[in-house]
Amino acid sequence: MARVKRGVAAKKRRKRILDAAKGNYGARGRLLKSAREAVERGWRYAYRDRKQRKRDFRKLWIARINAAAREHGLSYSRLVHGLSQAGLEVDRKILAELALADPKAFAELARLAKSKAAA
Repeated sequence: MARVKRGVAAKKRRKRILDAAKGNYGARGRLLKSAREAVERGWRYAYRDRKQRKRDFRKLWIARINAAAREHGLSYSRLVHGLSQAGLEVDRKILAELALADPKAFAELARLAKSKAAA
C-alpha cells in the first residue's frame, strides 16, 4: 500500500487562521494559538455587531424623525400613528432621510399625520 503523507489539510487550516489574523500585533498575528483566539473573538464581535448596527441605525433614525416632528408640533409616536392612520407606509430610514434632505416633503407628511391623528 502506498504511503500517505498528511499535512495538506492541516496546513490549509492553519494558514486560513493566520491569514485572518494578519495585521494583529505580535504573537496574535504570528502564533497559531494566539491568532486563533484573536480571530475567533473578532468573528464573535463581528457577528454580534452586525445585529447591533441595525439597532443603532434604527435608534438614530428615530431620534432624527422625532427632532423633525417636534419642529412641526408632533411627537414621534403621534407622527408615526398619524401616518399609519393615513395608510402611508414609509419606513424610518426614508423618513429620517426626508427630515434631513427634504424638509418640505417631511412638513407635508407631518401635516397629513397631524390631520389624521386629530380625526
